[in-house]
Amino acid sequence: MSDEAAAVGGSKRSALAKACARLGLMPLMQATRRFLRGDLRILAYHRVLDVDVETFDFDLALVSASAAQFRAQMEYVKAHYRPMRFRDVIEYRDAGRPLPADALVVTFDDGYDDNYRVAYPILRDLGVPATFFVSTGHVDSGRPYAYDWLAHMIVTTPATSVELPEFGLTLPLAPSRKARAAVAADLLDRLKWLDDDRQGALISRLESAWSMPRAPHPDCRPMSWDQLREMHAGGMEIGSHGVHHRMLARLRGTAMRAEVADSRAAIERELGTAAEVLSYPVGGTNAFSAEVIDALKSEGFRIGCSYMSGSNRVPLRDLYALRRLPIERYIDQDWFCGMLVWPELFTHRSRQRSD
Repeated sequence: MSDEAAAVGGSKRSALAKACARLGLMPLMQATRRFLRGDLRILAYHRVLDVDVETFDFDLALVSASAAQFRAQMEYVKAHYRPMRFRDVIEYRDAGRPLPADALVVTFDDGYDDNYRVAYPILRDLGVPATFFVSTGHVDSGRPYAYDWLAHMIVTTPATSVELPEFGLTLPLAPSRKARAAVAADLLDRLKWLDDDRQGALISRLESAWSMPRAPHPDCRPMSWDQLREMHAGGMEIGSHGVHHRMLARLRGTAMRAEVADSRAAIERELGTAAEVLSYPVGGTNAFSAEVIDALKSEGFRIGCSYMSGSNRVPLRDLYALRRLPIERYIDQDWFCGMLVWPELFTHRSRQRSD
């Protein structure tokens, strides 16, 4: 879904949130929700970054908030909710104690270095903990993420079309950045329904055809282990997002299990503590399966996070398919508050193709 389409689709939610805020209804709605049911809310971010949309060459859909937006959001979280890490959720569960009212976990997927440069200082200053899901192979190599590199190639290639025999398509590439970004979004949607081998082959073919091999890039840089060690020592939780950000359910058994096991081993090797939580790369209904969940359990993971939209009723039942609330950069402060107060009313529904 493009930023424009998503923003238009959310206009009614945004307007309703502004009305509720103007009338002072948010505290009453939060109290009512708390009375009716308990929830664990999990916020899902990717990047916190100030960008010029006219010049940014990577996937704008992954920019969840500007620095100012993120600070305002975390100030609200600290004032009105009970932010915690998943290790705290596990401790409550193991002790047989109910989660506190308004429990909330802040999460980040992928491991972009702006998580360290921009988001972490804000979290540290406010005393808000968060969980960062990292793809350990990218931390090791410093190379860009494959999906984001595909978007970068589409936006910047001098080619005027892209041949996609995998789908029987040839897509024109107009000169405008906005049009090319829309093509990239459509292609990413389609790509995620291929198996892992064909996904990798398509991206590699375009890298070769356009002479754009993936290489470290300042605008698409993963965090380093030194940065993660500092964040971990500062109270942040580091979880797994696989090794190479591959869709686990699109991998054959041995390769899938290696993504799970090797990512956990790398985190334990580098940080001295084993990860207990994994976020499924891409995270939609086609990104994890019963076989993937079995692999997580056998490797010692206690929790698996999807990218399916929603909150989680407590007491928690299915710890390996937790839902999250995706945060997007077009979401204003009132809308953000509404999403937390009553997720079903203010949050976009999950889409099958691009979750």
